[in-house]
Amino acid sequence: MKLLRFGEPGKEKPGVVTNWSKKIDVSAFGEDYTESFLATDGLKRLAQWLSVNETSCPVLGNNIRLGPCIVRPSKIICVGLNYAKHAKEGGMEIPSQPIIFFKSTTAIVGPNDDLIIPRNSTKTDWEVELAVVIGKKATYVDEANALEYVAGYVLHNDYSERAFQLEHGGQWVKGKSADTFAPLGPWLVTKDEISDPNALRLWLNVNGVIRQDSNTSDMIFKVPFLVSYISQYMTLLPGDVISTGTPEGVGLGFNPPVYLKAGDVVELGIDGLGTSTQHVR
Repeated sequence: MKLLRFGEPGKEKPGVVTNWSKKIDVSAFGEDYTESFLATDGLKRLAQWLSVNETSCPVLGNNIRLGPCIVRPSKIICVGLNYAKHAKEGGMEIPSQPIIFFKSTTAIVGPNDDLIIPRNSTKTDWEVELAVVIGKKATYVDEANALEYVAGYVLHNDYSERAFQLEHGGQWVKGKSADTFAPLGPWLVTKDEISDPNALRLWLNVNGVIRQDSNTSDMIFKVPFLVSYISQYMTLLPGDVISTGTPEGVGLGFNPPVYLKAGDVVELGIDGLGTSTQHVR
């Protein structure tokens, strides 16, 4: 399934993309895409409900606003420098273990909402990433079983303010957590639709110029390892997001660096997960 949420900010309702590529309103199911929904086998229950009720669900228009495809999770865990070429372009060594940091959940917005450059920013940058959504509580998970704890995958643009990230005390979370810095979607794609999350093309362009074009096969640490590794240090709850890192081609890596400015348009996508567009203001 492909799960979406639609409507005005703060008033989103649940929806689904059908097998015929129609977007439908599933509000009548009675639940939003929350931690509780995932923890109580909501994906299976929704699929069963749709088998009976899909044809009676209202069809959504093409102009409807898409919100974040899940309700705000307990945490966003990000993986830094998880593509070798990206580490190289930033002048950093390839890590021997995953570099883990948090991104504030208040940064989450819809996939096509505007990116707002934060106050006093001079170095706002882009980062296309594959994000993993946890489907059930995970603590001390074995790598061999890690995908059993995954609900699905989502497109994420891990926007970063490089001065805040690297020059304001070395706390990466400061450069990652501004409002609008975590557009998620267009939809949560359940794991049964993605045969191999470690073999997906991901790309990003700015004003029509390709800046990032790579494949998740280049990740240093793969999805099952990351789920297992992170679960050794913290409990992962249903709905939690693990953003798996970005490939080369970020603005910081250019000589001289290139950063976003008002009026720019950022477009990005991942095979099977759809595309998103953010206008910069």
